[in-house]
Amino acid sequence: MLVVEAKFDGEQLATDPVDHTDQPEFATELAWEIDRKALHQHRLQRTPIKLQCFALDPLSSAKETIGYIVLDLRTAQETKQAPKWYQLLSNKYSKFKSEIQISIALETDTKAPVDSFKAKGAPPRDGKVPASLSGLDPKDVVAVLNEEEGYHQIGPAEYCTDYFIMSVTIAFATQLEQLIPCTMKLPERQPEFFFYYSLLGNDVTNEPFNDLINPNFEPERASVRIRSSIEILRVYLALQSKLQIHLCCGDQSLGSTEIPLTGLLKKGGAEINQRPVTVEGAFTLDPPNRAKQKLAPIPVELAPTVGVSVALQREGIDAQSLIELKTQNEHEPQHSKKKVLTPIKEKTLAGPKSPSVSPVPPHNQSPPTKDDATESEVESLQYDKDMKPNPKAVSSSVPASLAQPVTTTNVSETASGQKIAVPATSHHFCFSIDLRSVHDLEVGFPINCILRYSYPFFGSAAPIMTNPPVEVRKNMEVFLPQSYCAFDFATMPHQLQDTFLRIPLLVELWHKDKMSKDLLLGIARIQLSNILSSEKTRFLGSNGEQCWRQTYSESVPVIAAQGSNNRIIDLSYTVTLEDYGLVKMREIFVSDSSQGVSAIEQKPSSLPPAPCPSEIQTEPRETLEYKAALELEMWKEMQEDIFENQLKQKELAHMQALAEEWKKRDRERESLVKKKVAEYTILEGKLQKTLIDLEKREQQLVIAESELQRERKELKSERERNLQELQDSIRRAKEDCVHQVDLERLKIKQLEEEKHRLHQQLNDAENKYKILEKEFQQFKDQQSNKPEIRLQSEINLLTLEKVELERKLESATKSKLHYKQQWGRALKELARLKQREQESQMARLKKQQEELEQMRLRYLAAEEKDTVKTERQELLDIRNELNRLRQQEQKQYQDSREIASGKMDSLHGNALEEGLDDYLTRLIEERDTLMRTGVYNHEDRIISELDRQIREVLAKNSASN
Repeated sequence: MLVVEAKFDGEQLATDPVDHTDQPEFATELAWEIDRKALHQHRLQRTPIKLQCFALDPLSSAKETIGYIVLDLRTAQETKQAPKWYQLLSNKYSKFKSEIQISIALETDTKAPVDSFKAKGAPPRDGKVPASLSGLDPKDVVAVLNEEEGYHQIGPAEYCTDYFIMSVTIAFATQLEQLIPCTMKLPERQPEFFFYYSLLGNDVTNEPFNDLINPNFEPERASVRIRSSIEILRVYLALQSKLQIHLCCGDQSLGSTEIPLTGLLKKGGAEINQRPVTVEGAFTLDPPNRAKQKLAPIPVELAPTVGVSVALQREGIDAQSLIELKTQNEHEPQHSKKKVLTPIKEKTLAGPKSPSVSPVPPHNQSPPTKDDATESEVESLQYDKDMKPNPKAVSSSVPASLAQPVTTTNVSETASGQKIAVPATSHHFCFSIDLRSVHDLEVGFPINCILRYSYPFFGSAAPIMTNPPVEVRKNMEVFLPQSYCAFDFATMPHQLQDTFLRIPLLVELWHKDKMSKDLLLGIARIQLSNILSSEKTRFLGSNGEQCWRQTYSESVPVIAAQGSNNRIIDLSYTVTLEDYGLVKMREIFVSDSSQGVSAIEQKPSSLPPAPCPSEIQTEPRETLEYKAALELEMWKEMQEDIFENQLKQKELAHMQALAEEWKKRDRERESLVKKKVAEYTILEGKLQKTLIDLEKREQQLVIAESELQRERKELKSERERNLQELQDSIRRAKEDCVHQVDLERLKIKQLEEEKHRLHQQLNDAENKYKILEKEFQQFKDQQSNKPEIRLQSEINLLTLEKVELERKLESATKSKLHYKQQWGRALKELARLKQREQESQMARLKKQQEELEQMRLRYLAAEEKDTVKTERQELLDIRNELNRLRQQEQKQYQDSREIASGKMDSLHGNALEEGLDDYLTRLIEERDTLMRTGVYNHEDRIISELDRQIREVLAKNSASN
């Protein structure tokens, strides 16, 4: 079967399969529908139309290319043109000039207007006005703002009877850093990012945010009030089928996505009358001009997404929760903003913002000590380690004059611990490793071994060791104590896979000796990526969620740390990876530092009574001046302590701010590095593939070059061999020619000699012949006079006559039998004829008259026969005389043997002629006998056969004469 496929404007069309013959007839029209602008663009770009001809196997559906044709779109005209023959390029049948007759033309598509469409009961198409609104122009379905009433009207006023609320909520965003190309320059100061979209002609933006890696913004909902009807809204949403949302930085768009709105109001659905209809989900943001930027393809798990919910409801129906926000901590209240995009320009908040900074502790609390401040700084800088400082209680004495009249004051403060922001796509993993046993020791002495390893990716850089040491000897397997350890951590799956592929787990083998220092014997490399290819099993978590588990076991060699890379011992281990799904919290507490302030109990002190002048003079320490001075000094020291504590708190706040900024910058650098690493990995893969292709091509070129050199050498040697053979054949041909010429000359010489000798012999033979002829003539004359010779000739003639008579007798016997058979058949035929004669007497009488006429003619023929016989006899006499004279002439030139043979031949010829005459006479007699019976006439088959034989014998007799 033959089929022709044509590709143009991104669409491929094909003809119906036809039989594979010398002159197939497709009779198919392939048409593409495009507008004039696109056609003009294609003509400017000289877009070709490629037609490919395939041979199709109907059994296996395999296609084999026969050839192709490239048509120029500019040759197509609106006027109909005569078809042309186009030759197939890259023709499979190179011996034949295959061609296809094609006609290319442009046709103006004249469609009937929408108003004239009178179909009844047909469902309305997308973007078309339904039959119930046949008088409505789609151009009139636009949103018009009514400032007085505070709504947007869609469609004519007579059709708008219902009120609707349409709202758009931007809930969360992830992986936004993937939208920033490496070549893009952002503002030097802290840039602000925001989402922008247009809702019914109103420009809407959310609150700006600064962190692309962990975008932390409150979900905002923008609502608009609409007056319209369901049918008109369906038409409007079909015309405005997509809502574009852009991520912007200043006036620059970093990426955009499109939310389809056609799913809000489905055809024939009445869901909006009962509850709000929504379109929600996480939509992928695409960078602008991806083709120009030539960005590498991004994996699905790294694709930037934004969570959007679009809701439409009738006014008066309470809206339900439209989207589940997983970006808030479950211990904090969820807040959202609401924008009302109506003429009443209000912005209301559903609740106050949650504070993001802890409040400053009051002055009456004791500040942390120096140790506490130092540990808090270390904790803020090293956020990936779980360090918990020990709070210390610090008490300070308060002067009695400043103390309040309370019996007990118990003040305590709990400072919020450090938090790590977790991306929304992170999973909760649990990785456990069990170093089971060591075996097959190769060194010559027993060892007291412990195993030690560390993997900071799991969240802790502290080494993990087995304990206590175990003694291992040759040819024994020892199970390790306290070798199981499990790590719980949160990360993204692609980051886990990338880390497992890049960084193996190094397990160190140490020898513990009480008398000497610990000795590092060797290191085992455990490739953690092996567990990623193992089989996954499903299990249920503690909360009933679906989780996955992968387990992998293996034995790896421990390679010597120093010297040659010899194997020391084998280590058997089992690793398990459990995936508990997405992390439900965006912030995780790393450490909690609490500061307690001890209770300060102060009793009110009463001032001593004033001394009497008559009393003894008091001590200087008991005077009021001394007490006032002491109280002042104590107040100064307390103020100094308070000021110092405030300075420490400010310093701690600044250190925390610097640590947060450092973390933020570090995360940005890490994300950029990861993005660069991913891009470089893709480029490295492409370069590696290109390098492999180049190496393969180079190998192919080397092989082809060596093959070419070999073939060239073979051709050269074959040419030399052929040249040598040609020269040898020419030399041999020359020698053969010279030899042949010599042989021919020698043959000619011999032939000339033979000719001369034959001439001589011929002359001698002629002379002898003349002499012998004379002698024979004399001998013949002598012999002709002898009676014995005459008698012998007569005997020969009689013998010949006897043989001829015997032959005639035999033929007559056979003829008699034949005639008997014919006679029997004739009798049968006669009986049938008699029966016929009885049935048709009149016909028979007529036949008899005709037979009488024939008999008369036959009688005349018999008379002519007698005359013919007489003339034949005379002719025979004349012929015999001629033969006799001829024989006499022949006797003059033949010898005796030839004379005898001549006589025999002449006698035999006479006998044959006499036999023909007798045969002819017999045939005529038989025919006359049958005719005289009255049963046969000249039209019967047997009479016709006898007449034919008589004519043949007469023809033979006349030919012989």
